[in-house]
Amino acid sequence: MASWVSLLPFLFCQLIVQAQEEGSNIPILEFTSETSINNVVQDPQTGRIYLGAVNTIFQLGPSLRLEARAETGPKEDARTCTPPPAACQDTKLMPNLNKLLLVHPSNGSLVVCGSRYRGICSLLNLTNIEQQLYYSDSKGERTYVASIEDNVNVVGVMSTYKKDGQAFNVFLVGKGYGSLDSTKLISTRILQDYREWVVFESIIEASTVQTTPFVPKYLHDFRHAFKDNGFVYFLFSRTLDGTDNKNFTFISRLCEDDHHYYSHTELQLNCGPNNRYNKAQAAFVASPGKELARVMHESGMYGEAYSNKVLFMVASPDDDDSESALCMYPLNSINERLVDIISACYSDSGKISGFPAVDIPYSSKTEEFCTSKIAVNTLENFKCGADFLPSPLASKPKYALKESALLTKSGHLTAVAVLSSDLLKTPSHPMGEKVNKNIFFDLSNSHLYITTEKKITKVPVQTCLQKKDCQSCVELRDPYCGWCVLEGRCTRRSDCRRAEEKNGWLWSPRQQCVKIVSFSPPNLSCKKTQKVKINIPSLPAMGPSDHLHCNIESFQSEGTMSDSSQVSCELPHPSLIPQTPENQDFVAVAIRLFVNKTVELATQEFKFYNCAATVRKSENTPCMSCVASQWGCQWNMNDHTCSDMDQNVGRPNIIKHRQCPQFENPDPVLIPVGYKTRISFEGINLDRYQSRVFTIGTELMKNVEEEVNFEDGPFYTFSGFNFSYDKSPETNVLFYVKDKESDKKMDSTLNVTLYNCSVGREDCSLCKNADPKYSCVWCAKQKACVYEKLCNTQHGSEHPDNIECPDPQITDIIPLYGPLRGGISITIRGSNLGIHKEDIKNITVVGEPCIHQPEKYSVSTSVVCEIGPVGHLRQYWGQVEVVVKGGKRGTSSMNFTYRDPIPETVTPAKGPKAGGTLITISGRFLDTGFPPSIIITCRTGEYQADKVPSEPLTVTVKYGKSTQATIQNAFQFSENPIVLDHYPKGSFVCGGRNIVVTGSGFNLIQTAVMKVQGDNFTAIEVSVASEKNDTVIQFQSPTINSSSNQLFKTSIQLDNYKKDLKPFDYHPNPIFNELTKKVITEASIIIVTGRGFSKAMTAKEAQAFVGDVSCVVNTLQDDKLFLDPPPIPPRARSRRHRRDTRPEMLDLMIKFGKGEWVVGSVQYENKNDSSLYIIIPAVIVPMLLIIAISVYCYRRKSQQAEREYEKVKHQLENLEESVRDRCKKEFTDLMIEMEDHTNDLSEGRIPFLDYKTYTDRVFFLPSKDGANDVMITGKLDIPEARRATVTQALNQFSNLLNSKTFLINFIRTLERSHDFNARAKVYFASLLTVALHGKLEYYTDIMRTLLLELMEEYVHSKNPKLMLRRSETVVERMLCNWMSICLYQFLKDSAGEPLYKLFRAIKHQIEKGPVDARVKKAKYTLNDTGLLGDDVEYSVLTLQVLVHGEGPDVTPVKVLNCDTISQVKEKIIEQVYRNLPYSLRPKVDSVTLEWRPGSTGQILSDLDLTSQKEGRWRRINTLAHYNVRDNATLVLSRVLHTHQNYDQNQENHEERNALLEDDKVFHLVRPADELDEIKSKRGSIKDKSMTKAITEIYLTRLLSVKGTLQQFVDDFFRSVLCSGAVVPPAVKYFFDFLDEQALKHNNVDEETIHIWKTNSLPLRFWVNILKNPHFIFDVHVSEVVDASLSVIAQTFMDACTKSEHKLSRDSPSNKLLYAKEISTYKKMVDDYYKGIRQMVPVSDQDMNTHLAEVSRSHTDKLNTQVALHQLYQYASKYYDGIIASLDEDPAAQSKQLTLRLQQIAAALENKVTDL
Repeated sequence: MASWVSLLPFLFCQLIVQAQEEGSNIPILEFTSETSINNVVQDPQTGRIYLGAVNTIFQLGPSLRLEARAETGPKEDARTCTPPPAACQDTKLMPNLNKLLLVHPSNGSLVVCGSRYRGICSLLNLTNIEQQLYYSDSKGERTYVASIEDNVNVVGVMSTYKKDGQAFNVFLVGKGYGSLDSTKLISTRILQDYREWVVFESIIEASTVQTTPFVPKYLHDFRHAFKDNGFVYFLFSRTLDGTDNKNFTFISRLCEDDHHYYSHTELQLNCGPNNRYNKAQAAFVASPGKELARVMHESGMYGEAYSNKVLFMVASPDDDDSESALCMYPLNSINERLVDIISACYSDSGKISGFPAVDIPYSSKTEEFCTSKIAVNTLENFKCGADFLPSPLASKPKYALKESALLTKSGHLTAVAVLSSDLLKTPSHPMGEKVNKNIFFDLSNSHLYITTEKKITKVPVQTCLQKKDCQSCVELRDPYCGWCVLEGRCTRRSDCRRAEEKNGWLWSPRQQCVKIVSFSPPNLSCKKTQKVKINIPSLPAMGPSDHLHCNIESFQSEGTMSDSSQVSCELPHPSLIPQTPENQDFVAVAIRLFVNKTVELATQEFKFYNCAATVRKSENTPCMSCVASQWGCQWNMNDHTCSDMDQNVGRPNIIKHRQCPQFENPDPVLIPVGYKTRISFEGINLDRYQSRVFTIGTELMKNVEEEVNFEDGPFYTFSGFNFSYDKSPETNVLFYVKDKESDKKMDSTLNVTLYNCSVGREDCSLCKNADPKYSCVWCAKQKACVYEKLCNTQHGSEHPDNIECPDPQITDIIPLYGPLRGGISITIRGSNLGIHKEDIKNITVVGEPCIHQPEKYSVSTSVVCEIGPVGHLRQYWGQVEVVVKGGKRGTSSMNFTYRDPIPETVTPAKGPKAGGTLITISGRFLDTGFPPSIIITCRTGEYQADKVPSEPLTVTVKYGKSTQATIQNAFQFSENPIVLDHYPKGSFVCGGRNIVVTGSGFNLIQTAVMKVQGDNFTAIEVSVASEKNDTVIQFQSPTINSSSNQLFKTSIQLDNYKKDLKPFDYHPNPIFNELTKKVITEASIIIVTGRGFSKAMTAKEAQAFVGDVSCVVNTLQDDKLFLDPPPIPPRARSRRHRRDTRPEMLDLMIKFGKGEWVVGSVQYENKNDSSLYIIIPAVIVPMLLIIAISVYCYRRKSQQAEREYEKVKHQLENLEESVRDRCKKEFTDLMIEMEDHTNDLSEGRIPFLDYKTYTDRVFFLPSKDGANDVMITGKLDIPEARRATVTQALNQFSNLLNSKTFLINFIRTLERSHDFNARAKVYFASLLTVALHGKLEYYTDIMRTLLLELMEEYVHSKNPKLMLRRSETVVERMLCNWMSICLYQFLKDSAGEPLYKLFRAIKHQIEKGPVDARVKKAKYTLNDTGLLGDDVEYSVLTLQVLVHGEGPDVTPVKVLNCDTISQVKEKIIEQVYRNLPYSLRPKVDSVTLEWRPGSTGQILSDLDLTSQKEGRWRRINTLAHYNVRDNATLVLSRVLHTHQNYDQNQENHEERNALLEDDKVFHLVRPADELDEIKSKRGSIKDKSMTKAITEIYLTRLLSVKGTLQQFVDDFFRSVLCSGAVVPPAVKYFFDFLDEQALKHNNVDEETIHIWKTNSLPLRFWVNILKNPHFIFDVHVSEVVDASLSVIAQTFMDACTKSEHKLSRDSPSNKLLYAKEISTYKKMVDDYYKGIRQMVPVSDQDMNTHLAEVSRSHTDKLNTQVALHQLYQYASKYYDGIIASLDEDPAAQSKQLTLRLQQIAAALENKVTDL
């Protein structure tokens, strides 16, 4: 395994990242569990992986493909429960954590121990864990293995146990202390039954480590168990003596065949300085590789231990688990120390070197223990101890095995590889996933399984081959990798053929590559060529078949080995060498050394120099540049050239060293501008230039060159030049010198300074302040500062040096305003304000003295002074005066004013307590003491006190030292903003994802930024908020450097308030595969593959572009993106493209936030129709000719049939088109018209019934008395005299019902009675529900008890699938009522709105077309039996309705002219009173409708004397009958039942009754069975079948209505069947109850459970509510609406069934209507049931709390007393049977239930009994 040791529990998490980052071609295999993973083991024979997770065991193949799963929980359990659980009280569903997982390969089983039922274990089949080989919960405490405590660790190891000559498979278990667990710290568990032993029994009894007193004292925390060389080892931490809670790490050792645990000996392990890392966290045992073994040996710290195995342990301090360290303990050292402890106890009274070394932790004896003197050889004979050593030994702290921490890390240390003297470390998953201890190799050691909380991933242990050069290979620092030098590959050592040769394989962690160290010669002239020797010390040995060659640009030459580390190569001809760059005097060319033509060994740059180019560096000293260069060039004085050094000696014109002719030392070095100054200088090494003429020049001489005069000796002079320069006070001038004869430059270092007196010295004082070396004077005539010789003074006038400067001038005062108390500095600017600070004699401001501040004085231009306080002045403004030396005064032309600032307001007026608010102060005269146009702003600091003051605080503004102004109640600190949540919770490292932070108080915040900071870098990425209001801030996640594998800390800063965003994870950017499908059409779907898409992106957020046109991201999965291409192909980008007829390749770009990826190019399919022009004439024309001839031949015979066929076909096409158009139009109309209703709904106008009315209707409306049922009316006929007695008796009866024994007997007695029919059972159950409503927890308990009985009955003697199908028992109706109670709030909060919208939409759609008032059929319906078969002509009218007595406002109402008058009234009432619930609206019979077409009005009614008669039939009046027109005005009046109009009403009724006597009335169509006999007789069979066919055509209307209502149906189904939203706790609770009971019965399969759930919720509750919306809403459901609701209810029922509905042409239309959607709805139901199953269980306590709240809220509104009275009627009716049943029940007898019932009967029935 290379030369290193893999430390598995802490190994490379970075491998995941490497594999993800470095090659998308490496598949990352992973498996995700729904719950947390506790343990992972591998079958050493098959490589299968077994995952022990909460509630589930998974069996995975080596590639992590799921093979099987076994559900282990949740289980009905209680902490104090002793299995079997059926006998336990107060049980509830509890999760089952996997505590121990061991592979038992010898018999092919998996040992699984969980946290339920006192830690009982089971055996599962290794090849299929769904098969349980063994499980028993009835064997008692001896089989309790693990712990029920979540935080108690359990470890185990397989072993063998020998007894009676037989070897038994056992496993040893180490378990910490749990208050309700078995007290065995260490136990040996057998895996088969043998004699009195049973499977999992603890077969060794050793009181020392298995009794109560010691277990809680030491608080063991087991971390690892392993076996080695006949010993079993346990690693754990515990306290030393129980006196304090500080932990210490111990390793204990047992002999495998020790039947009494005599050999159990503990050794303390110390890790780090002073045992800082005292608590073990994880461990692994492995043999060290060669490299580690070498280092261990060389260090001398480990003795000879390196040849054995090593225990690697990660530990952390007890008090700070944010730090951890790695320590190594050789097993040899551990064993030696343990032997020393045992020997000391056997022979030396427990002492080593005179010091006590042995401790006896598990003994209650206080006296000395190791007192026996046993022979030294006893240890040899009793290696595993004997009965003379009954208590386990341990080391004393002084004798602990100490090791230094090899590696420390802040945070959890989770991944380490150890090698030589370096350590590779990775702190957890770089994007935030914490890696746990379950890490191990596959069987081939080439892959690693890495486990995080809920995921296991398989990654290669190395990605060497991804690296293509040596540098990147060694940068990996991967112990598996190295550079295979002669093959040019990054490989594992085993993959490199010549790895064993010296330097053949360079190990990655050593950070070495083959390098060219030097060349000989080190460089060469670009004009020469020769061989170069390349020095490569790390060159591997070359074999006879290895060939070296050098590549230099395009030149190639053979390489020859001169010795083991030198290679010689020919250099290219000068013509092949690249040109020397302009700014250099050399060119660097890479020399690449190859072996065997293709493998590059090393590369290094070789420099070719160019002497001629050296003079470019300094053109004024060409000779010196040449001879002083690093290349050793020579200078030729004759032709002034630089060339390569040659070996010729003595040529006088050649200069090889620094003897260049040159000119230097100019004098003077200061030259004034505008005055010609003579310069002399020195010339050296000019022997060869005797009698030559030289010229001198410089850039500032404007291309003029002057001749140089030769003086004595080496001196020369130059007459000077009248320079002009005014850009700065002085500048450097470099003169060049030329040889006039050759016009070549000589070396010259003549550097002088040119200066200008007037620049920067604008006034006299500044001029006089100039350095005397410049000889500058103030020339009064010129009013300027000039060189002294340039000032033309007239004869007799004063010398310029003696001229006095003029009076000071003041040009500016800053500020112009100051406070009356003074204390601020003012700056006076001007000219001639003195030369020295001492020259300022006096300053006054408005006549008041101003104190000069000399340290701030600037010569001549600026004076600073501080004003003092002023008293009462005559005036507060005036001039500023400065007096300088000599009494000269300067007075300002502007005035300075004394005045105080008046700050008035502060904005903003509020800010957070943390500070950081930028406030602006405004007011009057605020620029006092400041420059003009100043804005006063400042940033608040943190308010330090704990409590924020409720009142605004005073803001103080200080001006200078003495003035301060305040603004009272100006600024208030508020509590810091509250950050509640943020979403989404992650981002890709590319950033740019919209992150929404919610909370409150954000309006106070001015600047909001999101920051990301890494652990080991200080750069902070910042994103400023893009949107903000008081409760929401939106950021874009910052981009971070993805190359740094580290944890990132994300926070938001709101002004000064900082809040960490937890959790917030950064994920690696997604990886995209190259697009495979290049050709697309407008209708195709583009599929983009890759991985990691869904980690931090959703389909809504992702963007995709074809070319520059956006396309819709339809679906986003983790490894796939589905895109809809743009409907119109993007246009070509250029004219050339547009001329090109070939399809254009367009880039497909995916954009996630700021990340953009071009995943390939696509092109639209070229629709070239030219082929059609060939096909048509070649194929179709002949075919048409043949067909035409055939038709012509056949025409006479079939002409009529053809015509008929074409006609029908055309009609069908038109029909299909019309249905499609109608659906679209109707849906659009409905959506527009429903908007009014939706607006009403949004204003809270859904007419929900109150709880009492809801329960009355659900429970009692279907009863035989309907709305008049006594439970709804609440009226009991009890005489007043008996009311108190009855009330008291009913209360006693209520108490009796609260006895479970009585109630169960009562129900059983009733159900045994033959005359207690189904209707009575339903009614009785509803009465019981109301009576027990005050104690719904008790009601639920009764229901559960009865349901369990019902289940037993159905499972064992009936078909289980029929259970709960119909309400055949009391309990089934109780369940229905229980669901109704528990789901009332869910209806109001969630499902009610979509149901109401669906009801309104159906009603609205039906009323848009004719509805026959007599036969209850409609044009628009979903029910084929309620479909109006005839095509009725009608038109829509808008009536203007005036309500009598309610003002002049009219209400427009849409009706149909074919509506009956009653139908019109209904529509008018609905529109006029739409804001009232149905129960408060007037009824149709209580209003009259009057039409006033002229001066007289006409009462409209359904039947009157004007009604039309057709034979014996009379048609009901419609608006068309009365000829009412569009926009007609009708008056709606209430019918007043008074005497004066009684007669009139009487007449109307009599008239109506007379009209209805014959009862032959119809509205739109006559009933089909009442067709006139004449027509029936006259009609032929053909006519009848034609009539039927035409009726069938109208079925398309069903499709039209269905399409229109589809959205509303879907919305309702989604609201009911969405487990992702809120699922009522009752549903989860009851479904879990069914699942749990099903597990207890073998013959209950998944389909049966599905049916039970369907029967209990959808069929029992939802279908009932769906068919009866008036149970929950205050509405009226007409028969026509009811018919359509029934179709939807039937569809809902079909969706909930498991059986497939095979449809045919003969299936009912209602079934065919929703055939297409049924599969979708079925999936919704399945997903709903699955989603509920995966939810967090609802405990009994939570359910009882919920039920108690329902009881408390609603019981007092119900007719409980009436219900009790009605229930008693049943008790009275079946009195004898109940009494007999109670007498037979011992529990009833003990509670005297018979007596109590008799007393109640006596009181209620007014009987005198023998009591």
